[in-house]
Amino acid sequence: MLTNRDVILIKIESTYGTDAVPVEGTDAILVESQGWANEGLRMNERPAVRANIGLLQSVYGGRLGSVTFDVELKGSGGAVDDPPEIGTALRACGLGEMINAAADVTYEPVSTGIESVTIYYFQDGIRYILTGCRGNVSFNLETGAVGKASFTFTGHIALPTDVALPAPTYDGVVPVAIINTPFVIGGFSAIINALTFDMSNTIAMPPDMAAIDGYSEVQITQRDVNGSFDPEAELVAVDTPLTDLENGVAQALTTGKIGSGTGAEYQVTMPAVYYRDVSPGDRDGVRTLETPFGATESTGDDEVSIVFT
Repeated sequence: MLTNRDVILIKIESTYGTDAVPVEGTDAILVESQGWANEGLRMNERPAVRANIGLLQSVYGGRLGSVTFDVELKGSGGAVDDPPEIGTALRACGLGEMINAAADVTYEPVSTGIESVTIYYFQDGIRYILTGCRGNVSFNLETGAVGKASFTFTGHIALPTDVALPAPTYDGVVPVAIINTPFVIGGFSAIINALTFDMSNTIAMPPDMAAIDGYSEVQITQRDVNGSFDPEAELVAVDTPLTDLENGVAQALTTGKIGSGTGAEYQVTMPAVYYRDVSPGDRDGVRTLETPFGATESTGDDEVSIVFT
């Protein structure tokens, strides 16, 4: 069995925890760095006192499963209001999908009605099914590289079965490297190498005595949108990050459009970013500032906006 012969299908559930039956023709997502693991595995030790010092066999008490993978950031390749291949995964990470006819598809945080997904994970002849999945996503935008989103999903996992590897249909969009992309923070055009940010969702796995796996609905109970960037240092007359840190200044962050052409662009904006630290750095002999930040709301549930056009 080869580690590079994997396929992941993912589909929104109409009812939480009910298999949405994703299919290879419409629900495949092109991934890399994929894997699965047990989550919340309970193995109960039995510390009985006996004549010998050996332990008794532990007792299994239920488990969930997790799936991780990275995805390229790119548009749909179709109309400007066609959701990208990554859209379904974003929706299960607490981002609501807004299709603006003939304009764009926008993803912003939501606090209620967070959707769940069914994931079929094929590993060269074996299929794992996870239902009721919700998760977290982080993003890495680095100069000269393809933008990436890294996902971790947690859900109810069934025992694997032998199923032939499907022949999925992926969109044909080729991602673009991140160059010729301006970066603006608080009206200042900074020179950066990379922008990273993370939804930092808190994934709750409540116990449920009546459930077959001992767990209730997997939920997202909190988020802390945060990230960092690394601008070249400037004179105080030009930029004042330490002053902004001390005064708790919240300011808008935006990238320019990444990519070009209909259905092949995306852009990131955050209306209210505040610094959590500022520290000196060095990039090839050029002074930089390592700048972790938090992103807060402006008008509610709008800490970050990812727009595909």
